[in-house]
Amino acid sequence: MTNAVNTTGLKAFRPIILTFIFLNGGIFATRSLLAKYNISADVLLAGNLILFVAIAVSFYFYYRSLQDNRATAILRMVYLGMFVKLLLCIFSAFIYIMMTGKNVNKGGIVGCLVLYVLYTAMEISILMKVSKQKKNV
Repeated sequence: MTNAVNTTGLKAFRPIILTFIFLNGGIFATRSLLAKYNISADVLLAGNLILFVAIAVSFYFYYRSLQDNRATAILRMVYLGMFVKLLLCIFSAFIYIMMTGKNVNKGGIVGCLVLYVLYTAMEISILMKVSKQKKNV
């Protein structure tokens, strides 16, 4: 049973994996164009990786919450997923700002914010589709 749940969860997560790969390729391919607009490709690549990890962890907790019928377990998993995603993003931004000082690439930060919105929207839409497939949710 748990193996079937894991493969179903991985199958549901596949669009996010493909988006991560596609975005990395796009960032590499448009490195010179991004530089013209003062957007650091390195910041975007690091941000994309950090956001992918954060979304993967939160997706795991959200998906696990769909497998449980207890309201307390569902709330615990949802809050844990949000908390982990928030902490990873805050600590990453803090470390980047402390390392670069006044040389923070604002275009890269805004680009990471756009990536965050994209990943979060994908995560929510995938989980809504999965939850509609379940009869008890």
